[in-house]
Amino acid sequence: MKPAAKQPTKKKATTTPAKAVAKKATPAKAVAKKAAAAQPGTAKKAAVSQPGTANKAAAKGKAATEAKSAVKAKAEGGVRGTAGAGAVSGGVKGKGPGGKPESHAAMVRRARRINRELAEVYPYAHPELDFRNPFELLVATVLSAQTTDLRVNQTTPRLFAAYPTPEDLAAANPEEVEELIRPTGFFRAKTKSIMGLAAALRDEFGGEVPGRLADLVKLPGVGRKTANVVLGNAFGVPGITVDTHFGRLVRRFGWTEQDDPVKVEAEICAIFPKSEWTMLSHRVVFHGRRICHARKPACGACPIAPLCPSYGEGETDPEKARKLLKYEKGGLPGQRLSPPPDYPGLPAPPLGAG
Repeated sequence: MKPAAKQPTKKKATTTPAKAVAKKATPAKAVAKKAAAAQPGTAKKAAVSQPGTANKAAAKGKAATEAKSAVKAKAEGGVRGTAGAGAVSGGVKGKGPGGKPESHAAMVRRARRINRELAEVYPYAHPELDFRNPFELLVATVLSAQTTDLRVNQTTPRLFAAYPTPEDLAAANPEEVEELIRPTGFFRAKTKSIMGLAAALRDEFGGEVPGRLADLVKLPGVGRKTANVVLGNAFGVPGITVDTHFGRLVRRFGWTEQDDPVKVEAEICAIFPKSEWTMLSHRVVFHGRRICHARKPACGACPIAPLCPSYGEGETDPEKARKLLKYEKGGLPGQRLSPPPDYPGLPAPPLGAG
């Protein structure tokens, strides 16, 4: 029997199909990563052979590290007071000191603590307009628009000497009134307002300033801010006075994000007991005029810095910050020519005095 014929053996292919090669090939990034792990010194070579991959990874790692450092520095700066000017962004509702998340309940507790702290710093806080009766306060507050309380206080003595009652002012010569109040600015519009409200008081309220918000806001030139000033300081009716200083500070404190004065008033009223509204207004305004200025707050001299989310917006160096303090905090006269007996500062000089 003949032996079975040998079957010719198939020669193995010496070349691997391109598809298989592609499947087995190790991705460039994996090669570079593996090489770097095995031999630290070869990472640079891998980066050269695969341009851009190592650089991208390094950049990503650096960005992550810098982001973590920035968050840490921001938090430490707000709480410890070590950050430089501008290191912490302005107060935002929902953020507490150091930019940390804050619940509404925590914000309310912090807000009330700030009020208590300000009460200790400014136990003598008061309205900074000179007045002897509700009529004088009403007129002075209308005149204070777009000018300082100091300039109003320097102007009103001559005005009230000439026209002491609503009846007198309503019957005055407009040109003479304009000349008397010229130093306060916008004197023509203001003359129209104060003469109009004087006539309304004479004709509709028997020459007396009404003690209700609804009645006050009907008078020419009188809005909620002016009405609350008069009610709180002439009638003892609690109210929040939202002027430029108050609005600026409550946003810096993170109590509200609102810009509209009526909305600001509503949100702040919800945070504090009604009995605190009038004095809270005075304390916040005092702080805004003396320390927490609009352009360059004296953060380094601020007694409530640890409670403020906006710490770092102004000068944080204590010595430089102290030079920014105004009025009695800086050893200078206040805004009133006739301040209350407990005011620790100097009276302001009359108009024209050196």
